[in-house]
Amino acid sequence: MDAATATFHHLRPRLQGIAYRMLGSVSESEDIVQDVWLRWHDADKASVNNTEAWLVTTTTRIAIDRLRSAKARREQYVGIWLPEPVLTEWPATPEDIEELSNEVSVAFLIVLERLTPEARAAFLLREVFDMDYGEVAQVISKSEAACRQIVHRAKAQLRQERPPLAAPSAAHQKLMRRFADALAQGDFAAMKSMLAEAAVLMGDGGGLVTTFPKPMVGGQRIAQLFFAANLRYKEALRIELAMINGQYAVLRYINGELESAQSYESDGERITGVYVQRNPEKLARLMAAMARRRSQPSA
Repeated sequence: MDAATATFHHLRPRLQGIAYRMLGSVSESEDIVQDVWLRWHDADKASVNNTEAWLVTTTTRIAIDRLRSAKARREQYVGIWLPEPVLTEWPATPEDIEELSNEVSVAFLIVLERLTPEARAAFLLREVFDMDYGEVAQVISKSEAACRQIVHRAKAQLRQERPPLAAPSAAHQKLMRRFADALAQGDFAAMKSMLAEAAVLMGDGGGLVTTFPKPMVGGQRIAQLFFAANLRYKEALRIELAMINGQYAVLRYINGELESAQSYESDGERITGVYVQRNPEKLARLMAAMARRRSQPSA
């Protein structure tokens, strides 16, 4: 493997992370990184002063263009569009969980959808990937002053859309373990007690399976929905915890088949948001990632 190829593969996880956070889609982010590889393969390496900067810039600019067209497609999406769930490693410490969930959680990606493609790129590069404003300016072809203003406005908008949670990730983790047990046991009272009165459930079926076309509001209604599934499927229903998008999430199986991947947002005491991914195409890629992980030899 030559040096240029080795450098690309070393940086590939970073490029994939940028593309995924920009698009909220595993398949689209993989396409972007493949496109970057092809461009890098054909590039005049001698004219590139900083390989990492070149790769990050190329990835981000392609992602901005793809996001513009994706936004138009998502306006025609059947029902609610939710980010594609991505399987993540179990972090070693609570601090790792805190950092990862703040950067890639489903709720966070949903809020990022409110930003323009350029604002999303500038915010992510600065706040998540810790680039200085001069570097951000070069990537999105704006002045440094303009980038500071773009990021400032993006942060203000995100704070308004999703105030920071006061509870640490450890409290969310404990709550999710209890809630998963309640789901598995069909304990309606326990489910209801852990859902905030104004909790919101959003589901993505992609027009391929039935789900709610609008958000469902109300903890009791959401608990009734989950309880109804227990009554209907009984022993055919199985609940598992998994680490999805940096947070504890629920995988629900029916007759051995993955029916949904459920991500949750909470204040540490009550669940405030439920994001149910049922789109079979998105679940298929999640299952493929799980199969690959199971096939890897343990250390």
